[in-house]
Amino acid sequence: MSGWGFADFDAHEGVHLFTDPASGLQAVIAVHSTALGPAGGGARFWHYADSDQAITDALRLSRGMSYKNAMAGLPMGGGKAVVLADAGRTKTEGLLKAFGRAIDSLGGRYVTAEDVGMSDQDMVVISGETRFVAGLPVASGQAGGNPGPYTALGIYLGVKAAARRALGAESMQGVHVAIQGVGSVGGGLAELLAADGARLTLADVDAGRAQQLATQLGAQVVSSDDILGVEADILSPNALGAILTEQTIAGLKVKVVAGGANNQLATPADGQRLHDTGILYAPDYVINAGGIINVCLEYFGQGDRAEVEARIHQIPARLEQVWEESARTGRPAAAVADSIAQRLIGRA
Repeated sequence: MSGWGFADFDAHEGVHLFTDPASGLQAVIAVHSTALGPAGGGARFWHYADSDQAITDALRLSRGMSYKNAMAGLPMGGGKAVVLADAGRTKTEGLLKAFGRAIDSLGGRYVTAEDVGMSDQDMVVISGETRFVAGLPVASGQAGGNPGPYTALGIYLGVKAAARRALGAESMQGVHVAIQGVGSVGGGLAELLAADGARLTLADVDAGRAQQLATQLGAQVVSSDDILGVEADILSPNALGAILTEQTIAGLKVKVVAGGANNQLATPADGQRLHDTGILYAPDYVINAGGIINVCLEYFGQGDRAEVEARIHQIPARLEQVWEESARTGRPAAAVADSIAQRLIGRA
């Protein structure tokens, strides 16, 4: 049994459970590591079947943030918050303020920003209760604001790097990319790839959103159930995690998996399975670091938008480092990235 009975408990420094009966807040804040700085990571507003699922999500996501921030060379540790939404996903100002007070009670060990179900305007409300928040609206040209477009930029650069390595493609013209999830990140990625002449197949749980974007970009649409089986050059998962399982990996018809969804591998064994198929994998927390780079530079006041983008352009080199070591050692890219990140946070 792992610590506290949760398989994903990984010597987390703290797992904090909060309730506020007046507002209906139920939230989990998981602090994985503060070895490199305050635990940075967004807040997810999501409806879970039960509280154990919410805690498990926070544990997995916070560990991923430790690795992501370390690999991106940021002065932040890893943390994550999940706010448990009701079935109707009711979000009130009172609930957000209560969440802000919960963050503040940790005294800066955790710094929040937006994630799935949260917006930059939600961060404004939260910032009225705590200063340990980023992803706030900013003036043009400054670091900060919605991290989605920055995450999309990093994934776009990573997808191009993967296409060069696995396909020998010097441009994305005609390269077929199947994109799962076309929200802020996946939709932004689709627009960037379409501008390069890529051939796109899109899927989203919101079929109308997928169809609207496909019409705009001249792309094809398939159902969310079918996207993992599409025959394409590259699969780019940009929705929720744990989609790469023994069953789905066996059905993949691509040469590359490179997308922004967190925790794409359902288990560590799936990293080995993916490697054994010969599919090139871009570890999620390496390729999707653009958003946290933007958030971190905003929080510490370390640069403007130009500096954010310059750092995002370093993502392909980090992926190449992982792929080179994987090729040299025969170890899966996912395991190689984990080892590098663990060394960086002192947990080798």
